[in-house]
Amino acid sequence: MIQTAAQLKIPVCQTADLLGDKMKRKLVIDVDTGVDDAQAIMVALAIPSVEILGITCCHGNTPLKNVCKNTLRVLKVCKRLDIPVYRGCSEPLLGRKINAGYYHGKDGLGDAPDPDAPGLELMQKEGAVEAMIRMVKENPGEVSLVATAPLTNLAVAVKLDPSFPEKLKGLYIMGGNTDSRGNTTVCGEFNFVADPEAAYIVLNRYSCPTYIAPWEFSCRNILPWSFCDTWLAQKTDKAAFMERISRHTRKVGQSKDNEKELVAGEGFNSCDTYAMAAAIDDTFVTDSEQVAVTVELEGTYTRGMMVLDHVELLKKQHKAIIMKTVDLEKFKKMLMDSLK
Repeated sequence: MIQTAAQLKIPVCQTADLLGDKMKRKLVIDVDTGVDDAQAIMVALAIPSVEILGITCCHGNTPLKNVCKNTLRVLKVCKRLDIPVYRGCSEPLLGRKINAGYYHGKDGLGDAPDPDAPGLELMQKEGAVEAMIRMVKENPGEVSLVATAPLTNLAVAVKLDPSFPEKLKGLYIMGGNTDSRGNTTVCGEFNFVADPEAAYIVLNRYSCPTYIAPWEFSCRNILPWSFCDTWLAQKTDKAAFMERISRHTRKVGQSKDNEKELVAGEGFNSCDTYAMAAAIDDTFVTDSEQVAVTVELEGTYTRGMMVLDHVELLKKQHKAIIMKTVDLEKFKKMLMDSLK
């Protein structure tokens, strides 16, 4: 016989808490914390219905040590240092290490130092990949993994535990490209170029629902710089923090001479936050397409480029969901709320 909360003598407030925890969206976030990763994390932290189980760090925008420091800085300004942060892979599986210091600043957060930043002693002892596998195993079918970094940690995870993808509710990736227009190489987006082998493994081994926010998509769904000004003008500690760390990226993004940006000067592009928003709100993406994808590993000019198999020559059953358009009004609200 199923007993009610009253029969079990559970207080009403405790019952609400139990139901609330059950209904929350559980996330594990894999980051290489630069400015847009920080924005994505802060958006997730502002949503009451989201529970971040942990944040795993990976090489990428900046060296791993900086990624760990930056993640802790974001959590501190949001008063959420209770969320565990884990060290992950410090280099790609095979390729040479690159970073995005030209865009995010050498330290990853706009070279805006914080003398009161949390120390690395707050990092968890457990490794990122092991923690990722454990958290998902403890919550089978309930965790969405949001990946805003090179996919090295995810590739190692599926190698250590081939059943790992089956336990995920979904995978949300910021990375890859659809039109062969790169932002790091002629044809490659940064996260995939930073570890092409890892991207190849993930796109070919993860069988869970996979949502991809590619580079060109983020450029087509940008917000005007005027919104960015309003967003950062909020009189809060979070807004002041974001204004400081994003000065460098805004300067680069608004430069007409910036050849590394596809839409230089045209608007505010918080790349990683699109993947996060999709993981948080099922209605955020308004148009998408399902197609099999893989990654080119050998091309002289195309190494790291995401390949879309529209004619189904790859004979892959698993199709990724490629984001095309989103609800920009919802996006604006998420961003505004994140700095309140």
